[in-house]
Amino acid sequence: MSHKPYSRWKKVSLLAAGAGLGVALSLSFNASADKDSVSNPLPIDELRAFSTVFGVIKQSYVEPVEDKKLINEAIKGMVAGLDPHSSYLDEAAFKELKVNTQGEFGGLGIEVNMEDGLVRVVSPIEDTPAYRAGVKPGDFIAKIGDTQVQGLTLNEAVAKMRGKVGEPVTLTLLRKGESKPIVVTLKRAIIKVQSVKYKLAEPGYGYIRVTQFQEHTSENLGQAIEALYKENKAPLKGIVLDLRNDPGGLLDGAVGVSAAFLPKDALVVYTEGRVADSKIRLSANPQFYQRDSKKDFFKDLPADVKNVPLVVLVNGGSASASEIVAGALQDHKRALVVGTQTFGKGSVQTILPIDAKSALKLTTARYFTPNGRSIQAKGITPDIIVEDATLNGKEDFGLRLRESDLGKHLDNPSDKDAGKTEATPAVVKTEIKKPAKLNASGIDPDENPRELVSKSDFQLQQALNVLKVQQLMLNKDKPSVKK
Repeated sequence: MSHKPYSRWKKVSLLAAGAGLGVALSLSFNASADKDSVSNPLPIDELRAFSTVFGVIKQSYVEPVEDKKLINEAIKGMVAGLDPHSSYLDEAAFKELKVNTQGEFGGLGIEVNMEDGLVRVVSPIEDTPAYRAGVKPGDFIAKIGDTQVQGLTLNEAVAKMRGKVGEPVTLTLLRKGESKPIVVTLKRAIIKVQSVKYKLAEPGYGYIRVTQFQEHTSENLGQAIEALYKENKAPLKGIVLDLRNDPGGLLDGAVGVSAAFLPKDALVVYTEGRVADSKIRLSANPQFYQRDSKKDFFKDLPADVKNVPLVVLVNGGSASASEIVAGALQDHKRALVVGTQTFGKGSVQTILPIDAKSALKLTTARYFTPNGRSIQAKGITPDIIVEDATLNGKEDFGLRLRESDLGKHLDNPSDKDAGKTEATPAVVKTEIKKPAKLNASGIDPDENPRELVSKSDFQLQQALNVLKVQQLMLNKDKPSVKK
């Protein structure tokens, strides 16, 4: 790749949109109109109607309204009407976007978005007040304290959940399958998100969980791999990379995680949009995942990490950056993807600062896997489908709600072009059913489901089984030595 496109790409920090707060991928391009928009005259009649409505509200609304508020709300409505991920970021929202990508903020520890006028939990962040209180993906937050959520914007609802550390906040939750609202009282805390967690699942098999993609995710992944090899005291037989309920984050983090397991310069993801600078190709090369450090995070890793059997765990909460990683490793036949269909967030948002305090988050492109698959509104289909055993035979409302369910979502380009054949996974899809012997909650009561590696985690245990089968096949193919 030439240096010129890379220079454009580096103009601003890149973010990959999560399903959660809708904090999204940014890539850099000049916010200038294209030739078509320049040649088209302004819609005078529509602007006159806007001016008339503005004047009527100023004159006749029951209470006085500031000009600034009316204009800000008009901008928000104009942008929000485009798709679920474009939005106007006022001072508070712009500040929150910056904070979220740094991995530390004050609050309850919940990734959320807005659905049907209510705040929906995409995923509680591990080791936070919400996670420990049992808040689940798919829960709807109906009330925050005494305030009804319906009628609030997402930013307003998030602001009410944040506050002084140590102060309590009560949430009223609506959960599918529960006849009554669930009320939980949490104490606000400083949320420091540990984006990479790891453990030796058993001798020879490593487990790595990426909770979201942040500034130091690639570096922390390199440290995790080194630690696993050191603890195992021998080459690993397999690694499980767990991206379940990972809503996304920084794009360079996704490129870095992919690069740890792919050959150098292998294509990870590319984007296509109307503006020239929105068309980029990112590969497994340090220039696309290094930030301030000059040292390649993966330079000194054991050589066999590029070939060790790898399973990527995903589910309906795996979105955007997670789907980039899963799609890249699947297309290069580097890993088997195990779990359930992912969220399907395949659009690109650009963060365009308007001034020092506000910005526009605008959808500018779609991203594609190395084989040309668009994830938008479809997601990544696992090679091996393994349902979550905690569902206990019931539909999981939270994880089943995906990009395609959101109003005004972008179409998948392959749906518009009948002559284009979408690339298919390299492995024939297989399905593993969950066991029948589980308690009412879908888990073994003797196991702790909060453990990083738990025997009651059916999907994880099946992922380990897949690795063991691969290891058996590798050993079978090795030439025998006669003595």
